[in-house]
Amino acid sequence: MIATSATAAAQTVVGRPLPEMQRRSQRIADSRTAPLSWRIAKRALDIVLSALLLVILAPVFALIAVGIKLSSPGPVFFSQMRVGKRGREFRFYKFRTMVDGAHLLHEHVLHLNELDGPALKIADDPRVHDFGTVLRRTSLDELPQLWNVLRGDMSLVGPRPALPREVANYEPHYLQRLAVMPGITGLWQVSGRANVPFRRWMAMDVWYARHWNPLLDLWILARTVPAVFRGEGAW
Repeated sequence: MIATSATAAAQTVVGRPLPEMQRRSQRIADSRTAPLSWRIAKRALDIVLSALLLVILAPVFALIAVGIKLSSPGPVFFSQMRVGKRGREFRFYKFRTMVDGAHLLHEHVLHLNELDGPALKIADDPRVHDFGTVLRRTSLDELPQLWNVLRGDMSLVGPRPALPREVANYEPHYLQRLAVMPGITGLWQVSGRANVPFRRWMAMDVWYARHWNPLLDLWILARTVPAVFRGEGAW
């Protein structure tokens, strides 16, 4: 379910991380190595919460699956290659909110992009099916990423994992955000999400990569629930 352009970018950007990407992310990691106890605590929290939520939310997953099937033909889940820590690629999961094959229409909707950077965000994306709009407004489409967290591809808190084609167009200093594990929620998500200008979004992620600590993660997690209920920038 990945467009040809994204696949090509993945081969050059993340299949074997570019030296520039490796150097910059490694420099950040080396300049501020978090204490081992912090890293253990972060991973332990990721494992416990993701496993617990996957069990508790199983009925919700089932209801969402039914809603997607009734709203749009095609698979329940959408998977895509994303760029993770230090430029390594991984398969990322979401509930499908767009029509099946929406990635093939990417070039046709670029002119509708409402961000001032390489990421694509459209408030009223014509590719989104009816139930997909509900899932996006409530952020329920993100729930399958709990599996990514449990697997160790992602963390509960961290920068959002970008598409290979987006990373290929980053300004060099944006690559610093790849020094940490990507997350389901983060500073961008609790600060307005798609309403935040692209440069501000990247600045938040770079700041997080340089300053993360367990208390900061707990603060972001605590702000995530009210941010989801507000639905600000969730499209």
